[in-house]
Amino acid sequence: MGSFGYKNCFEGRYCIVREEVKNWLLKAYEDFKAAKFLLSLPEDEIPTSVICFHCQQFVEKALKAFLVFHKVDFGRLHNLSVLKNLCAKIDKDFDKLEIDKLNIYAVEVRYPEDFFMPSVEESKECYQLAIEVKRFIFDKLGVEEGEIKKWLKGK
Repeated sequence: MGSFGYKNCFEGRYCIVREEVKNWLLKAYEDFKAAKFLLSLPEDEIPTSVICFHCQQFVEKALKAFLVFHKVDFGRLHNLSVLKNLCAKIDKDFDKLEIDKLNIYAVEVRYPEDFFMPSVEESKECYQLAIEVKRFIFDKLGVEEGEIKKWLKGK
């Protein structure tokens, strides 16, 4: 079977909805890769707020990929708790995801008005959550990380 359980869906014969799912996953994966790379820096150079932001963005976009796959409209929504609840209406397994704490990294860590600098440990925890969500959602969508890497090469 190919991507998303549909043979050859992305190998020359693109499905309109599937193409949109692919695009969400590509954008999400770039956030994941950015967080992974930044965590590989020497500890005193790790940009913790940037890593936490990319982890939050990865989870948000991965949830949206799942919703698009199931043709659920979510508007301009960015709250992970609400997105997760929309996903849980389709698949109750989403209730098990503990991602709500990532919400603060969407906005709060990006602006000086609400100054907050996550610790290195917090950024590692955010990355671990992103890894868990990646496994979970990729499994739900029937996509493998290797497929996404191939898509990135063929942009």
